[in-house]
Amino acid sequence: MKLWGGRFTKEENQLVHNFNESLSFDQKFYRQDIEGSIAHVTMLAKQGIVSEEDREAILGGLRGILADLDSGKLTFTKEHEDIHSFVEANLIQRIGEAGKRLHTGRSRNDQVALDMKLYCRDEIGEIDALVKALLEALLEIMENNLDTYMPGFTHLQKAQPVTLAHHIGAYFEMFFRDRSRLHDMKKRMNTCPLGAGALAGTTYPLDREYSSALLGFDGPTQNSMDSVSDRDYLIELMSALSMIAMHLSRFSEEIIIWNSNEYRFVELDDAYSTGSSIMPQKKNPDIAELVRGKTGRVYGALISLLTTMKGLPLAYNKDMQEDKELSFDAIDTVKGCLALFTGMISTTTFRKDVMESSAKSGFTNATDAADYLVSHGVPFRDAHTIVGQLVLLCLDKGIALDDLSLEEFRAVSPVFGEDIYEAISMETCVKRRITTGAPGQDAMKQAIQVYKRRLADGSGD
Repeated sequence: MKLWGGRFTKEENQLVHNFNESLSFDQKFYRQDIEGSIAHVTMLAKQGIVSEEDREAILGGLRGILADLDSGKLTFTKEHEDIHSFVEANLIQRIGEAGKRLHTGRSRNDQVALDMKLYCRDEIGEIDALVKALLEALLEIMENNLDTYMPGFTHLQKAQPVTLAHHIGAYFEMFFRDRSRLHDMKKRMNTCPLGAGALAGTTYPLDREYSSALLGFDGPTQNSMDSVSDRDYLIELMSALSMIAMHLSRFSEEIIIWNSNEYRFVELDDAYSTGSSIMPQKKNPDIAELVRGKTGRVYGALISLLTTMKGLPLAYNKDMQEDKELSFDAIDTVKGCLALFTGMISTTTFRKDVMESSAKSGFTNATDAADYLVSHGVPFRDAHTIVGQLVLLCLDKGIALDDLSLEEFRAVSPVFGEDIYEAISMETCVKRRITTGAPGQDAMKQAIQVYKRRLADGSGD
């Protein structure tokens, strides 16, 4: 069945049908299509546009179609152009003439706009739950690693000592912002296009506020042309998904590095690793690598949608059908990546001894040695030079600053005393960093309390 045809005298070419059809992918939102139709016919009956008898027949038919699709009793067939024609054809087949009245006062243009908004709204809720689960997993790692010392990096060079809790906290901030974006976008997109018609509304006395409320929207859209041609919310969603994927990719890259023989910071659970077909010693971080790789796929959806929309005049154009496949794929990809990454990171073993040893061997406490001199009256610029000379000495001897004798310290500067060893210990270096946002235990405990309140609040703000 097609929702058009009276003006045409020839059958559609099969190749044209195959090229034009969308049922092969828009069947994904059959639940939303039926949900929208239920709200629409309920409103039509309230306004006296269809009879109560027709409403009951249509509602019964729609609910039966939904139940049969859910159970698998009813399956999709190729002769229908899209999910809208599929549902309407089955409805008419089941209840007869009354089914033909369902489409009164609406167009496929506002119908598909509604279905996509409903679908995205539902999916945003699922993505938000997955991000929250990841945040909870990260929070648990943070609480268990307040005193797990490790090197902090800039330019992939060891810089200053931090803790694993502090490092993980940086990703908590990233994913929390992702969650905030999802909440903000969901609020902005929550207006209902149903009743906008093809582009210019309708002459029927529709109650758009009522149908909007039935569907959980804040209200109807205010411009019918924009209603059917707006895909901003999808572009925003693809952008938000790209950000989530980017953050997952950055984290995956670190896990991949930390899993290498050169770092050995982590031991990945066997369930989230694979081996080599030829090298028996290998344990590969394939999940992290795939998450990193799939990020480009999500970016592609964003760029494709922006490119599709950039030259379209008002109002609806068939080009907009291209919004679905790539959006569906990006949504499913990010959901899969979030679920797998959360499982991987939750089961990862962090090798605390290796991390602390790495921090010590990388001169991450050099700045603290300079600060020690400054606290004893040495100008910072001179202190910087003195500690640089000590680092050269350590490099020549193949040792850490902590391993220098007091005589070696004093040979470079007589200001050093026996308390230098305490001043440059990993514990002291970290604990003294007490400003808000720093890695010190007290500062991190405060941050964790803030994070817990954020998660308990549930707003993403």
